[in-house]
Amino acid sequence: MNRQGIGVLAVATVAVSLAAASLAGQGPSSYATPRTSWGDPDISGFFTNKDQQGIPFERQAEFGDRQVLTEEEFGERQTRAAQQLATDNAEFDIETADRSNAGAVGSATSPPPHWLDRARPTRRTSLVVDPPNGRIPPMTPNGALEVQARVAARTGGRFGNEPVASYTDGSLYDRCITRGLPGSMMPAIYGNSYQIVQGPGFVGIRYEMIHETRIVPLDGSAHVSSSIRQHMGDARGHWEGDTLVVETTNFHPDSVYRNANPGALRLVERFRRVGPDTVQWSVTVDDPTTWTRPWTFAMDLARDDSQPVFEYACHEGNYAMYNVLSGSRAADRAGAEAPR
Repeated sequence: MNRQGIGVLAVATVAVSLAAASLAGQGPSSYATPRTSWGDPDISGFFTNKDQQGIPFERQAEFGDRQVLTEEEFGERQTRAAQQLATDNAEFDIETADRSNAGAVGSATSPPPHWLDRARPTRRTSLVVDPPNGRIPPMTPNGALEVQARVAARTGGRFGNEPVASYTDGSLYDRCITRGLPGSMMPAIYGNSYQIVQGPGFVGIRYEMIHETRIVPLDGSAHVSSSIRQHMGDARGHWEGDTLVVETTNFHPDSVYRNANPGALRLVERFRRVGPDTVQWSVTVDDPTTWTRPWTFAMDLARDDSQPVFEYACHEGNYAMYNVLSGSRAADRAGAEAPR
C-alpha cells in the first residue's frame, strides 16, 4: 500500500474506533480491562452476536450520517420485532395460518421456529460505521468488472436455481466447508456462538456455525507465502494497548469476502473489551483494486456463558446437497423421457 493509502486507513481506523466507542456508550478509557496471568488484556470467553442481526448492514440513505434511531423510529423497530416473535410463536396450523408467508423460515407454517435466534431491537442504523454515511464505498472503475469475472470463473456462469451437475456446483456454505472471513462471525438465524481462548503468544477463535477455528499468532512473524491461499486467510495479531489487532491476508478465491481481489484484500479486525460482558469487534476492509477507499463495519460480541459452542454436525446432517443433486438428476431423467 502507498503512503496515501496508509494515511487514509489510519484516519479511518481512528474515526471508527471513536464511533464504535460512542455507539457502545463507552469511552476509550472508561473500562479497566482485566489481564491474563501472563499480562495480556483478557478478551476470552463464550460470546454471541445474535442481537446484532436486526441491524441493517448498510444504512438507509434517509438517515444520512445519523448512527442511531429516534425514539419514534426505534418504536417502529420494536413493533416489527414483536410481530416477528408473535409469528415465531404461533401455533402450527397449516389450515388456518396466514398463508402469505407459508414456508418462510420461522413462519407459522415452517416448523419449528422456536430454535431461531431473534435479535433484541437496537437503536443503531447500520453495522457499517465508516464512511460516515454507513454505506459501502463505490467500486473502482474496474472493480465491478473484476468481481463479475471472478464470480463467473468460480460458478462456471451458473446462477440461481439452475440444475446442478456436481456437488462442486454448491457454495462452500451449502457444502459445510466455510463461511469465510469475516462471514464466520456474522450473525445468522442460529449458531451465533463463539469462543475466544488465549494463551501466551496466541489467540484462538472458535465458531459454532460450520465449526471452524482460527489460530492467530502474536509473535510478530511474517505472513506465509502469497502462494498459500486459505478460506479463512492467514492471520497475524498484535496488541495496541488493550485492543487486539488482527491483520488477515492470503485469501482463497473461492471464499474471499464479497468477491474481492484475493491477492489484494486485507482485513484488519479489532477486538476490545469495553465492559465486563462486551467485546467490540470491528473489521476494516481494504482492497484498493475493488473499492475506492477502505471501509469498516462494527458490532458488539456479548459474553454469555449460557451460549456455549455446541457441536455443529453439518456434513453429517447435510441432506440439502443430497436433495439438490437427486432433484437435478430426476429433472434430467424427466427431460430425457419427455416426448419430442
